[in-house]
Amino acid sequence: GLWPCPPPSCEPGRASCLSEKPAQIAFEQEVDRQTMTVEDSPFAAAEKFKNEGNEHFKKNNYTKAIVAYTLAIQASEDATDEGGLDTLDGAGQKNPNIQIYYANRAFCHLKMESYGSAVSDATKAIEAKPDFPKGYYRRGSAFLALGRPKDALKDFTQLCKLAPTDKDARERLKSCQKQVQQEKFAAAIASDRTKPISETIDVGNMDVDSQYDGPVYVTGKVTPDFCKELMEWQRQEKTIAKKYAYQIVLDMIQLLKNLTTLVDIHVPDDKEFTVCGDVHGQYYDLLNIWKINGLPSEDNPYLFNGDFVDRGSFSTEVILMLFAWKLCYPKAMNLSRGNHETRNMNKLYGFEGEVTKKFDEDLYTLFCEAFCLLPLCHVINSKVFVVHGGLFSTDNVTLDAIRRVNRECEPPDEGLMTEMLWSDPQPGKGRTPSKRGVGVAFGEDVTDNFLKTNKLKLVIRSHEMKEEGYEEEHSGKLITVFSAPNYCDQMGNKGAFIRLNGKTLEPKMTSFAAVPHPNVRPMQYANPMLGSLFGM
Repeated sequence: GLWPCPPPSCEPGRASCLSEKPAQIAFEQEVDRQTMTVEDSPFAAAEKFKNEGNEHFKKNNYTKAIVAYTLAIQASEDATDEGGLDTLDGAGQKNPNIQIYYANRAFCHLKMESYGSAVSDATKAIEAKPDFPKGYYRRGSAFLALGRPKDALKDFTQLCKLAPTDKDARERLKSCQKQVQQEKFAAAIASDRTKPISETIDVGNMDVDSQYDGPVYVTGKVTPDFCKELMEWQRQEKTIAKKYAYQIVLDMIQLLKNLTTLVDIHVPDDKEFTVCGDVHGQYYDLLNIWKINGLPSEDNPYLFNGDFVDRGSFSTEVILMLFAWKLCYPKAMNLSRGNHETRNMNKLYGFEGEVTKKFDEDLYTLFCEAFCLLPLCHVINSKVFVVHGGLFSTDNVTLDAIRRVNRECEPPDEGLMTEMLWSDPQPGKGRTPSKRGVGVAFGEDVTDNFLKTNKLKLVIRSHEMKEEGYEEEHSGKLITVFSAPNYCDQMGNKGAFIRLNGKTLEPKMTSFAAVPHPNVRPMQYANPMLGSLFGM
């Protein structure tokens, strides 16, 4: 996903993304002097590209900004190489601003969720200038976004050493220290808990307020009318009674326990099937999908391909609605786990905070238990493989090997499960490390091998925003579908869904625009450190 331009104190090209303090201003004035010198040097071309990158960044065009910063880095390296011919030791003068270009490019990678690339660029900025505060700020932010607060803590500690009087730096260090302590405490509690919360919670003793006049949930009696009533109730920004929310999730847990890691779906020749991508808490856009394409039913089945929650601030409404339809039509509503149906992501990107605010912490824990039971992928008519992220770091992975994956856990650091949740396609062939820092980037030959190994014809995946809501890649053998239009109220992209007919399985893509929603900003419930990083 991409994010809005930060406040002026965070503009690329500045010495640091810290608040404006006398010591910091002096530091930035020194960088300005360096820049003035550079502009009259062999590195003038590099500065020109950097300034172009800054302009693209201000317009939220992070892809073009990355290209410009990359050209600035290349121009610096070319000038250094040329200068080396005139020096006795063969080493040309290095651009004194090179660390700024790397840090600016790292910021763009952060905005585009390419956290692995952000770590790499921030590290290069630090290597170029070890006392450069922004390098540690960028890398610490990337580690935090990756759910690695211990690594982030090291960088924010060093940041405070370099900027000891900066209030913003101290606040980030303090917040990071608090998160590390919270994780230790949570781990200690988890080790003491002998039973999952679904086996200890007592819904029977929960009361419903006598003034409540909303939808009434009854186990085993979920009807389309109940689902429609819940849709409208939540559309009016009203919250279902806590007792009923608990019961919905408890019943989902029991239903999901009967499913497998890979779910096979059969679509008759005369029927159609709809696949949707990331929704990310955009409840009103979810309602619009059903307005355009029809409500779920036995004759209008759906698969929602992960990332139901986080970022958008109506994530509880989205997940309760999807769960309700799943309980109503267990075969016609299919749900697949995404990388955001995980504790690490929920803690950072808002779902944990939202559930705790609208209901309570125990319900969030119950959701986590349900998420660990979600299937990881689906196969439609033995020909179409649908997964949230992508394919694998090794060839010849079989569907049977996927079926054997134990999904009832938080994702490990590596392996088939993690790659299914996190990987992305890339142009060309082969594999490269993921720009996200998790999973793998895989080329067309990897897709071909997987399809051939398993006698499949198509891969459908989600996980990435696309301007039209979808994109065909790898000679049409892989399609990305993304169903959150105007992602986070910033990007202006369309959403999309895919319809497949049971006979030919030919995909038909439909794009749609965003619809208005109540005035609640995205990332409203996210970790404050992450929200401020992205300018939210």
